[in-house]
Amino acid sequence: MALLALGWLLAEATAEVTRTNIMNNPPPHTELATFGGGCFWCTEAVFQLLPGVKSVTSGYAGGHTANPTYREVCTGDTGHAEVVQVEYDPRQISYEKLLAAFWEAHDPTTLNRQGADAGTQYRSIILYHNDAQKRAAEKAKAGAQPRFRAPIVTEIVPLERFYPAEAGHQNYYRANPNQPYCRMVIQPKVEKFTRQLKTISP
Repeated sequence: MALLALGWLLAEATAEVTRTNIMNNPPPHTELATFGGGCFWCTEAVFQLLPGVKSVTSGYAGGHTANPTYREVCTGDTGHAEVVQVEYDPRQISYEKLLAAFWEAHDPTTLNRQGADAGTQYRSIILYHNDAQKRAAEKAKAGAQPRFRAPIVTEIVPLERFYPAEAGHQNYYRANPNQPYCRMVIQPKVEKFTRQLKTISP
């Protein structure tokens, strides 16, 4: 009986330690945000720099074609934009900070274009996941407008479906740093954003 009682006490003590650890160290909680700001290789590389961002997935959203391919999206016929879906820890970085990074990462005043990349697939777009994100995006857009001479043309629409891009488009800049597009287009953008990062980070 004494051994049974001791075992029960040890089990209770272990359970209490577990409960205490869970209370003091809650399990990770992440949320999702989806943005389009031109070529998703560029947008992905920028958001990967942010503390609190756990993962960035390049993909397609905002259109009408199911399961689109990169080749199909490039025609402009699918209605989809090249976007990134950002998984982030709101305890480390807020949605508002992600929006601040979004305005810094591209030119939201050029319709269906970022630099030499032209087409509806390169449009500036925020796809909100809930009403709170919608309100935050609209407020951020109005707040960002005074910084730009031309009107911001960024779409703010609900996310209906996100389609991850093909494997070769994921983590593109880090996997292909010497590719000409990466060196001439993405690298300068990343370097510029890195200099601005201290004004965005939590």
